[in-house]
Amino acid sequence: MNLLLKNIKQLVGITDNSEAIKKGKAQGEVKILDNAYMVIRHDLIESFGPMSDCPELSMDSHDCSGRLVLPMYVDSHTHLVFAESRSGEMNQRLHGKSYQEIAEAGGGILNSASKLHTMSEQQLYDDALARLESAIKQGTGAIEIKSGYGLTIEDEMKMLRVIRVLKQTSPIPIKSTFLGAHALPAEFKKKKGAYMYLVTEEMLPRIAGEGLADYIDIFCETGYFDLDDLKQVIEAGDKHGLKAKVHVNQFSTFGAVKMASEMGALSVDHLEVMNDGDYTALANSNTIATGLPLCSLFLDIPYTPGRQLIDKNIPLAIASDFNPGSAPSSNLNLAFGLACSQMNLTPEEAFNALTYNASFAMEGQHEVGSIQVGKKANLIITKPANGLEDIPYWFGESMIGSVIV
Repeated sequence: MNLLLKNIKQLVGITDNSEAIKKGKAQGEVKILDNAYMVIRHDLIESFGPMSDCPELSMDSHDCSGRLVLPMYVDSHTHLVFAESRSGEMNQRLHGKSYQEIAEAGGGILNSASKLHTMSEQQLYDDALARLESAIKQGTGAIEIKSGYGLTIEDEMKMLRVIRVLKQTSPIPIKSTFLGAHALPAEFKKKKGAYMYLVTEEMLPRIAGEGLADYIDIFCETGYFDLDDLKQVIEAGDKHGLKAKVHVNQFSTFGAVKMASEMGALSVDHLEVMNDGDYTALANSNTIATGLPLCSLFLDIPYTPGRQLIDKNIPLAIASDFNPGSAPSSNLNLAFGLACSQMNLTPEEAFNALTYNASFAMEGQHEVGSIQVGKKANLIITKPANGLEDIPYWFGESMIGSVIV
């Protein structure tokens, strides 16, 4: 695609390079150019600058008067491939059941695994593609997708094959994550060691051997997997060249953040429950903290303490956690609003968490996440807007006029 964008009210999120993640004061710094142009050639950002320097080019042009142009969001934590909705579980919660109680009764992740087992790979792909297209229309320009609703070798690989085909057919960058340690299957309820052996010694070698995963993950939480399991998964991932992106501290804190960060995890995701030791561990590491505000909204649980993380000089990313049980939404515009209203971030901090920092959380920072010459021209053109703050301000509406992918 070749295109000239003209009369851009504000070109938002400009970077000269993408070598360092933003944290502390820098997380609130967003470079903006008023009254700008941009040249897109062969799907990449070729040049941009003030309208006074706009070149005369023989290519299609688009007038962006009164509108902002910004990089599309980067969604670094999703479960986009799944079999069916779990809307019935929402009804159970409204009648007083907790997420944990529903899971213990055979719902939750095991419910999704049961439904996925009977679904064809083609149908799983068709449904996932429709969800991906919807996410793109809502502004997502790069995405990570996890397995974890298979829990058998065959079904985990089925999910990861679907993600591989999405990678091949999607117009946006996709990273895949193997999440075999998502929940214990019923037949392993009293044999966790045997299941962990299955995940690390049987599933993982086959998955890595076929190049089906970029990362490895585990749901380290009370009632699911513990610190020994976390250590085993990260070590197994290291053996096969897969960095860890792990679920921690959604409902409790017992040292998982410290262990994951000390073992070099790329990101620790959720963090709704934190203690002083968790902050210290992250501040002394290169691990990225990722908040998932749509999950907090849907389950009515605490929000990731974004303000405290930034104030403690810890880099923060924000993602959707799109999944059928606890965050059935890929709408990062809403996540933007919640980051400001519930996590106490400024619009600039939230914007960086959803774009620039999130690109580091899936190692796509040299391709997406900011306005930079040579990066993919995956862009949001807003509706007429006063400034960046209009996106979280109109939290129940979409400020997206169009997207360029």
